[in-house]
Amino acid sequence: MTAVGFSKEWIIFTFDKKLVAIHTKEAREPFVFDCSTAEKKPSNKNDNPSDGGATEETGSDKVLAFATSPSGKLAALTDDTKRLVLFHCSPSWRCISIRSVVRRCTSLVFSQAEDELLVADKSGDVYSFSVVDVEREGELKMGHLSMLLAMTMSPDDKFILTADRDEKIRVSHLKSPYNIQSFCLGHQEFVSALHIPSGLPHCLLSGSGDGTMKLWEYESGRKLQSLDLSDVEVAPSSKGDKDKNPTVCRITSSPDGCLVAVQCERVSTVQFFSLDQESEKKYAPHSRLSLPHCPLDMTFDPEGRLWVLMDLKDAPLQIYTRRQSSWECDAEDPELTRVTEALRPHWETLENSTRTNNRFEHLHKVNFDNVTPYLQKKHQRLEEQQLKRTMAQKTNGNKKSKRETSSS
Repeated sequence: MTAVGFSKEWIIFTFDKKLVAIHTKEAREPFVFDCSTAEKKPSNKNDNPSDGGATEETGSDKVLAFATSPSGKLAALTDDTKRLVLFHCSPSWRCISIRSVVRRCTSLVFSQAEDELLVADKSGDVYSFSVVDVEREGELKMGHLSMLLAMTMSPDDKFILTADRDEKIRVSHLKSPYNIQSFCLGHQEFVSALHIPSGLPHCLLSGSGDGTMKLWEYESGRKLQSLDLSDVEVAPSSKGDKDKNPTVCRITSSPDGCLVAVQCERVSTVQFFSLDQESEKKYAPHSRLSLPHCPLDMTFDPEGRLWVLMDLKDAPLQIYTRRQSSWECDAEDPELTRVTEALRPHWETLENSTRTNNRFEHLHKVNFDNVTPYLQKKHQRLEEQQLKRTMAQKTNGNKKSKRETSSS
């Protein structure tokens, strides 16, 4: 998973098996955590009935999900070896704990109180891990019948919002997750991104593989708006991708809540939306940012600038600042220079990780047209039957003519 985020003045990158944190204001030593050299937890013997005892957990060590806490004091990641790693970020970085998760995870989110870390996995389950007691194992909170792709929490820590491969968004009570508050239904493909905008704490933005972003009043499940993003040009990554809608892979809002930025997979344009002046609960297109290459991830910094990580060897990282109604690239920014130099030793690893960064490519529905072959075979069968009848009629006619000739 290639991602970028901020924890106060630290910019954080995750790619392949590494987490790299770089201070943007000071020339400090970057913090690097390599999952391939980290402690491996023994797997539970109950997971492998054929094994008489615990064995070391195996996996590729690649980072699967990563999150920062609301205050920026904490960060967490989970990897392919089914480890959950908790970090303390401010004022300096250190690893707090390494715990095991039951299955490979897809999404992480901290509670606003920062006493709980929720972990969603591929089987559709959500586990809660204590941030206070870092030795305590995870507690199963809830489950879906499908793979979970995105998760977030309401600003008051009252609701867990989860999205799965089967187009559903579920709103559940945090204290009693079996108590479902509502469903937000309307997407035609898997739901790949969830975000509660800072300007609308009671609303939810969702992105999907159907090429739309929808705005919901999540407590009631009422849809307020649907925005079509399919007019952007999608770069096909394989045969048959030309007809697919763009997949929304990232929704984020500026610190002041004025703008929402939307990134789609295999699209080199970032779309911005702002609250409609005529309606308090609707978004209107604001501007667009055309990039030299498809972005891998993006995030706003505390000052409202947009940092974009791209699959571009010469300049993989860029800063864009909004000036009036347009976005300008700050290629000479000293912070960008400092971060780029600190990131340079990891460019080769970053470049290798981008080759497999299409997270949602295999999740699109595949439509099988078995009607057309059936009709073709039916038409062929009818023609063969008609030909047999015609041949039989000719044969009978010839026999009748011979009988009449011989009798005369």
